Amino acid sequence: MATTRESDASRTAIIDIGSNSIRLVVYQGPARIPAVLFNEKVLAGLGRGVATSGAIDEAGMAAARTALARFAAVAREMKVTTVRTVATAAVRDASNGADLIDAATANGLSVELLSGEEEATASGQGVLSAFPSADGIVGDLGGGSLELVRLSRGTITERVSFPLGVLRLAALPERRGKAFVRHVGWMIERAGWKGAGKGLPIFLVGGSWRALARLHMHLTAYPLPIIHGYAMTADEVTKLVCMVGRLDKTQIKEVPGLSSGRAATLGDAGALLEVLFRTLGPQVAIASSFGLREGLLHQALDADTRALDPLIVAAREEGRQLGRFAEHGDLLQRWIDPVFADEPPHIARIRHAACLLADVGWRANPEFRAERGLEIALHGAWVGITASERAVLAQALFTSLCGRTESPAPLDTLATDDALRQAASWGLAMRLGQRLSAGLARPLERSSLHIDGSDLVLSLPQDDEGLYGETVAKRHAALAAFIGRNPRRGVA
Repeated sequence: MATTRESDASRTAIIDIGSNSIRLVVYQGPARIPAVLFNEKVLAGLGRGVATSGAIDEAGMAAARTALARFAAVAREMKVTTVRTVATAAVRDASNGADLIDAATANGLSVELLSGEEEATASGQGVLSAFPSADGIVGDLGGGSLELVRLSRGTITERVSFPLGVLRLAALPERRGKAFVRHVGWMIERAGWKGAGKGLPIFLVGGSWRALARLHMHLTAYPLPIIHGYAMTADEVTKLVCMVGRLDKTQIKEVPGLSSGRAATLGDAGALLEVLFRTLGPQVAIASSFGLREGLLHQALDADTRALDPLIVAAREEGRQLGRFAEHGDLLQRWIDPVFADEPPHIARIRHAACLLADVGWRANPEFRAERGLEIALHGAWVGITASERAVLAQALFTSLCGRTESPAPLDTLATDDALRQAASWGLAMRLGQRLSAGLARPLERSSLHIDGSDLVLSLPQDDEGLYGETVAKRHAALAAFIGRNPRRGVA
């Protein structure tokens, strides 16, 4: 009888009581990069009252009570093993913040009131979870505060918190123009952060900045609807801020996935980002879907688990869930590796991910298996991967699952022809390995594939010669021709 793995059974939840929204996220899967099982938010706007009166207003408190009661009930129904409830700037600064904590306690929730430094640290850890070797500035824009975190080659060095959340920005008398630039610039300089991000990326965390990135993607007709990793230059941000003021409600509604609640903060979020470009000096802004909640999970991991590659961990789990044989992806990677031994590590890891996902289309209609692989690669919830690398991954799976080497749209707009051609050669090699082994482990363990001069040699033990049938021979020949070699059989 099959047993249930711990990663399948264990569920962890975080309830994040923010200044703009209250959110429940339930996670399940590998500790390094668990999948989101459930995600729900309520735009309670707790920070709005705090910005004007110093207290959470009645409407915000009522919305919070309802949300906390529901989220506690959902967590119980889902049999969540661990629920961690955290509160940030609005509750921290509100004169009646204790009342909200009491409401949470009444629903069986124990609230951790994070300091500004703790909030910043968690946001930085969240970005590191998705960008393990990040070197730059994290900017986490919430409803009540802005946290800045300095990352240096994958470690957190400095952090600071400012009362510049989008709900507080709306209440500032210096909301726009030169007065706003001077006000924010003065705060940045007084904290010792002027020029701290010169030439580096600034990683954007928070719903308002993600909404800004989503708007820019829509206006520029960006072909990949994935916010995480999306980049904007200073000039692009300046032009976008100018455009936001001219967009009417109808145009805003046409942006896929942009909520009306976030649309109202676009102008302030953009104005603040524009000032940060001027004062911090970053080279580019990169949107991050990972932030405080993911950082809280990342902080709890041991050093060895943190060091795991999030892309490889996630691809291995996806392959385990959707493939026929859990161990096949890693074996396939080792089997085709000698053919591509000259590839640098950052390229080889994408090939490894492709092998781990090589069997994800087997349940699909045979006519649409290639499209299934394409969709998983392009639109999967991957981190630690760029848009061009997604395209390369998609090409490998597309070729592997249908045998075609042409690049379907929009791959040619995301990656170079050379990179896509290399990925197609991976796909042909994966397809050969899949067909030879029938997706099983032992045939791959007993055979080998390597280049010998002008030949592509497939070696089999004499007892396994029967595996080299007509279809295997055709795929051996197809791969050999594509990479400029002659197919040759050998004895293992």
